[in-house]
Amino acid sequence: MDTLSVMQQVVPELNEILERRYVLLRTIHSLAPVGRRTLASRVDCSERIVRGEIDVLREQGLVLGSSAGVRLTAQGEEVLSRLQEMVRDVHGLVVLERELSKTLGVQEVMIVPGDSDSDPSVKRDMALITARYLRGILRDGQILAVTGGTTLAKVADSFPSDGFDRDVTVVPARGGLGEDVTIQANSVAARLAVGLGGTYRLLHAPEDVLPCYIDQIMNEPRIRDVIALGRRADVLLHGIGTAEEMARRRGFDDETIMKLIADGAVGEAFGYYFDSQGTIVYSTSSVGLRLEDLERIPRVIAVGGGRSKAWAVMSVLSTGYCDVCITDEGAARRLMNLKATK
Repeated sequence: MDTLSVMQQVVPELNEILERRYVLLRTIHSLAPVGRRTLASRVDCSERIVRGEIDVLREQGLVLGSSAGVRLTAQGEEVLSRLQEMVRDVHGLVVLERELSKTLGVQEVMIVPGDSDSDPSVKRDMALITARYLRGILRDGQILAVTGGTTLAKVADSFPSDGFDRDVTVVPARGGLGEDVTIQANSVAARLAVGLGGTYRLLHAPEDVLPCYIDQIMNEPRIRDVIALGRRADVLLHGIGTAEEMARRRGFDDETIMKLIADGAVGEAFGYYFDSQGTIVYSTSSVGLRLEDLERIPRVIAVGGGRSKAWAVMSVLSTGYCDVCITDEGAARRLMNLKATK
């Protein structure tokens, strides 16, 4: 029996205290500097409890308070990192990762505690884990292809400014959707390249075009060269969207969206809409990598979390093109339940 298990038997309230202080430290890390009232609202505790917990954390040298609010110390940052592993053990996430990997046919599954649907800071945790993973696997001379979206935008913003220097080339795997520029693939690729200390290329093209124009656009030399570079990628990082969410981002009308849902579409990736079995039910004429290109890429990493995205995650992983899935506990536990009831 390990030390944590013994402590849990002797101090049965340990799990509750551990969880509460982990959530507090994580939220402070995400929002710093943050006031007690905002903190109490975000962690769903009374200000009195939050005040008491902050006093304990301050005495331990983990947080500092100022007129602007509370923030973590360097020691607090280190403790939070170690505490996340303890919380993973308490939640049984290591076992869940193995079970999901086997059930979904994915080489590796990485799960962060919590549910990003109810706690936005969990999405940041997924981004931090993804950024750390990329730094660990990428080697000089390699090519990283990336898509856009809110989750990957957070990944791009999660690299520490410590002078990390890797001779990698980052390229967008898709064109732009005409939305917020900060979450488009071009922007994500550029910021990831800065975080990795590498270089980047941009894809100056919209993602969705009329079928009659697709060949002409794909044969434009600068666009063709970037897409060719993406097809030679050593690592591909992409997000996972629900079918309805991505259809609305593409400007589909209500009738088309209802037909997608009626046809069983639950997830989307690379312009393809999939049912829960990973079968394509609809595809768009789009500029960028296509599903068949993924077969030639050695490592494909999918990132997506939140209980509401479980069906979407299952649909995309069921295509068989994903090697690594980074998700959260909310999506992971629902995935297991979905698989158990099928």
